[in-house]
Amino acid sequence: MTIKKFQGKTQEEATEKARQELGAGAVVMNVKEIKPKGLFNFFKGSTFEVTAAIEEKEQFLNAVQMAAMQQKKIENINLAADEKISIPLPAEKTVEPAPSYQRPVTPEKEVVVNKSESDIEKKLENLSNILEKKLSEDGAREAEMPVTPKASPKNLENFKFMKMLYRTMLNNDVNEKYVNQILDEAEKVTNSGSNVDIILSNVYQKMILKLGEPNCIDLSGKKPRVIFFVGPTGVGKTTTIAKIAAKYKVEHDKKVAMLTADTYRIAAAEQLKIYANILDAPVKIIYSAEELNQALDTLAEYDLVFVDTAGFSHKNEEQREDIKKLIDGLEPKYEKEVYLVLSATTKYKDLMEIVDIYKEIAEYKIIFTKLDETTSFGNILNIRLYSGADLSYMTNGQSVPDDFEVFNTQMVVKQLLGGK
Repeated sequence: MTIKKFQGKTQEEATEKARQELGAGAVVMNVKEIKPKGLFNFFKGSTFEVTAAIEEKEQFLNAVQMAAMQQKKIENINLAADEKISIPLPAEKTVEPAPSYQRPVTPEKEVVVNKSESDIEKKLENLSNILEKKLSEDGAREAEMPVTPKASPKNLENFKFMKMLYRTMLNNDVNEKYVNQILDEAEKVTNSGSNVDIILSNVYQKMILKLGEPNCIDLSGKKPRVIFFVGPTGVGKTTTIAKIAAKYKVEHDKKVAMLTADTYRIAAAEQLKIYANILDAPVKIIYSAEELNQALDTLAEYDLVFVDTAGFSHKNEEQREDIKKLIDGLEPKYEKEVYLVLSATTKYKDLMEIVDIYKEIAEYKIIFTKLDETTSFGNILNIRLYSGADLSYMTNGQSVPDDFEVFNTQMVVKQLLGGK
């Protein structure tokens, strides 16, 4: 993994520099505004610093190269906490899933561990310290594991720490398949000299990259851009539309309009009309793709047109086909985006069925709602990895236009690792 910083007069300029050097697959991990200091710099504008990362192929080193890199790494890492993170002690289970880590971490496959950037490290030190404490408490309660001649005390400590991370992610409902995948990848970039801070930093970075950079509404191109919202009943599509419409009207000064194809629920159109009146945005009811295109002809001067669709059981083939016809029937002259709205409280098995069914309707990006109604965010990572679809926004309450933000990758990863 390569992590680098880039500066520019704007966030966009710095991000573009990152993509030019690291490629299109680069993920923005942190953005920091740098304000000028000093009396004579008062009238100078701020600059922006973007920390970006990209996965790279494993690089195996010989013993001499590894020793040099390890020494450099230890000299460079300087962790400093800037926030308090509390972690509940994972509950002991009588029967525990057998992890894939049934051996101490050995230095057989040693690879380069890139130095974590300070902005990321600040979010990790308290987390690693607390995990270390919990690790020692667990060690006092658990029976001592047999130590083979090859297992040094440092290897055994790292193995126990990996096991702690394993259990923590399982307790947060991350699927065991993905837990093993993440920890296996992190193990490849650790070695016998690594401490828990380095291990945790590698796991954190792997999870950030797997969730990816949020993919939100594209404001470029032709207008009006047509934004469809699809998803099962009760996930909060209509409320989410109101939140997003308010964001782009108020923060981005865009002209927004709303259409609803949800003719199954009597109150659906009325609810959307209330939100539209507050935003001073036009709203129309449509029953077919033909009416959709006719309505869009009257909204040519608008930037964004949000289309609310009927929520339905993913097992209802008739309603599913109706929505597919609506989306496919949009005239080619219009650019469209489709967002699948999912509740973070839905069971993983059901979520897998839902994303599979909606993949038959259209390619989509994902919005997760109701994060305030659960403390386990594992299904967010599970569905991201299972579906391959980009994450975009998240909601954590019913308040409009509040309780809504661009998907917060760092917050979710910290939660999955046991932070608050």
